[in-house]
Amino acid sequence: MPEPYAHGMLDVGDGNQMYWETCGDPAGKPMVWLHGGPGQGCPEGMRDNYEGLAYQIVLYDQRGCGRSTPSAVDPGTDMRVNTTHHLVEDLERLREHLGIERWLLRGASWGCTLALAYAERYPHRVSEIVLSAIMTGRRREIDWLYGGASRFFPEEYARFAGDVGGGVDLLADYARRMADPDRDVQLRAAAAWARWEDTALSLEPNARPGAFSGPVDDSVLTLARICAHYFANYAWLDDGQLIRDAGKLAGIPGVLAHGRLDLSCPVETAYELAAAWPGADLFVCDQSGHRGSPAKGEYLRAAMARFAEQR
Repeated sequence: MPEPYAHGMLDVGDGNQMYWETCGDPAGKPMVWLHGGPGQGCPEGMRDNYEGLAYQIVLYDQRGCGRSTPSAVDPGTDMRVNTTHHLVEDLERLREHLGIERWLLRGASWGCTLALAYAERYPHRVSEIVLSAIMTGRRREIDWLYGGASRFFPEEYARFAGDVGGGVDLLADYARRMADPDRDVQLRAAAAWARWEDTALSLEPNARPGAFSGPVDDSVLTLARICAHYFANYAWLDDGQLIRDAGKLAGIPGVLAHGRLDLSCPVETAYELAAAWPGADLFVCDQSGHRGSPAKGEYLRAAMARFAEQR
């Protein structure tokens, strides 16, 4: 696994310090990885994704998660200063801090939403965009994952929803419980959240049982709290704005890869985004769900190799 050749903490304001690192080729084409969740953080394994390609790879942990501080696992952490708009500006501060003129955005799942929000705000700072497991934060997408998908798993959803009954009230209830000063309340809420996330992925060809719902540690608590906080507020985006404003991405080469078997993020979002984004290429993989597959991985690596040559 390649080791970072530089790393540090960046002061992004509001008392937040954001962890970042760079690896790969220092003279290579700049690209930044936008991790999922929100709140999942950037694991070391992400360094391996494009080893051998001529990229200067930037990885970082978004506010409140991973090695960034303060951690959302602390119920005293102020989540009012952790929104999509904050994350967009944090990313721009990081670009300026690293002295990068333009960079390729690589995002997956929630990372797609953040990549699109950033690119539509700062299109002149983006060279290309490569996205997989597409989501854009629309109400219908969030309502589906935390409500509509219950049609496939009614017994598990009943366990997840409890007495609240579903919808945005359910997400707000989880956000409140994840901020409770009683750690036992947090642990029970995080365990139920993780169990539902696993359930939504359980029918995929590459499903990993217990991927989220193993022992509840601080990383699971952080993920559950940040996810509930964001989705209870529909990511602070106007409904449908990222697809509505995709015309701002005209001239930016885009590659979209999505699994047809993705129950968490149905393929219609990827299709509608591709239709609204002039010049974007969409690959729908019939063998994939939300997670990857060999076919989807080969398609993405080929796109990254092609862009690496375009300096």
